[in-house]
Amino acid sequence: PAGAITYGEPDGNTHRNVGAVIAEWRTPGVKEQLCSGTLIAPRVFLTAGHCTAFLESLGIPNNQIWVSFDVDIDPITASTTLHQGTWVTNPNFNQRQSDSGDLAVIRFKRDLPPTPAALPRARLFDQMKAAGTLNGQRFTAVGYGVHEPEIGGGPPEFPFDGERWRSVSEFNALNNAWLRLSQNDATSDGGTCFGDSGGPNFLGAGRTETNIVASVTVTGDAMCLATNVTYRLD
Repeated sequence: PAGAITYGEPDGNTHRNVGAVIAEWRTPGVKEQLCSGTLIAPRVFLTAGHCTAFLESLGIPNNQIWVSFDVDIDPITASTTLHQGTWVTNPNFNQRQSDSGDLAVIRFKRDLPPTPAALPRARLFDQMKAAGTLNGQRFTAVGYGVHEPEIGGGPPEFPFDGERWRSVSEFNALNNAWLRLSQNDATSDGGTCFGDSGGPNFLGAGRTETNIVASVTVTGDAMCLATNVTYRLD
């Protein structure tokens, strides 16, 4: 699983609808960031299915999950704004080899304050590919988690600061389920890394960025240096 931001910059309050998924997944009573996601309706937060399936595998009740839209969630303290919800994992998750169905939602009992993001229209990226407009298209990844590896003198270290970051990637390849994005620093592309699966990849970047969540980050290469593999939402 992949997900935090590499070769990017602090996001601040730019993407207020992107939040951190928080649970007591390592130590009972200790809340920690697990994944990321996006508010797509006032009471619906989208994330990756493997995040909630992992909690299920630990026997954690599905109402023991929180989301925070704070800019910095490290450490999580009494002043951290937490919204408790209930998760629902896609029942088709990991049931098909060609399409993992790696999605889940967290539902809330009341409307949350951030303005929700939008979803793409059906088969948008097939249409863009046919029109030749996917080549060169940029996407903005947003999330919480570790950054690009620091290498030298031992095993690679992946710094974590708990802040929401963003980076920009260029289109790489399209499959039936996957939108693959370059995160090769040599070509000025950023991307994602460990700790923030479920985070959004918005269509566009800079002045051309839209509020459309093109895809959800689900995996990538082990060193977070080549490709961000994301699950298509169209």
